[in-house]
Amino acid sequence: MSQSHSTSRYCQHCGKAKKACICQWIQPVDTDVELIILQHPTEVNRSKGTEKILTLSLKNSRCLVGENFTQHVELNQLLKDKNYRYLLLYPKEGAQPLERILKEQAFEADHRPWRVILLDGTWKKAFKMYQLSVNLHAIPAVTLPESLQGNYRIRKAPGENHLSTAEAGYYLLSALDKSGDFTPLIDAFERMIDFQIAQLPEGVYQSNYLD
Repeated sequence: MSQSHSTSRYCQHCGKAKKACICQWIQPVDTDVELIILQHPTEVNRSKGTEKILTLSLKNSRCLVGENFTQHVELNQLLKDKNYRYLLLYPKEGAQPLERILKEQAFEADHRPWRVILLDGTWKKAFKMYQLSVNLHAIPAVTLPESLQGNYRIRKAPGENHLSTAEAGYYLLSALDKSGDFTPLIDAFERMIDFQIAQLPEGVYQSNYLD
């Protein structure tokens, strides 16, 4: 049977509409840091979502979809592996700046590879994901520098220092793996943003454009 019309409109690799396919901008990036992206179900089919930039570029990455991950079998198996160190990027009360954590003697003496968890959703949905997912609460939480400014020009953010998932992944990896070159991630992100803006009718785009 031939592929359905609805399915054929989408790229089989990145999942986006073929006219908005991002595969042409994806380059393999090597790192020992593993990203675990927990994606809210409402983000799965968003044309402006950036999670795919990370999962397509990085072999050491995976995306798990859900809202409450407390009983998520795959995630819990990953979290049990003592051969890794774990961090959660989330600005909960008591979260520490990433750079401060990395300078602590205990972290410098530990040479196990990193597994870092990102929450992919709006800030409101990410908050609910964290509250529901009890298994995340014991993981050391970190924040990125407040001076960082996001360039997610096609979706409204609560503030200039709020980053897309791809941008957050780029900055995390750059801090955790000083020997790596992660510019292909941010390059793919910028190209995707420029393409999306170019598709808007003339005069529609504004810096606070919201889908």
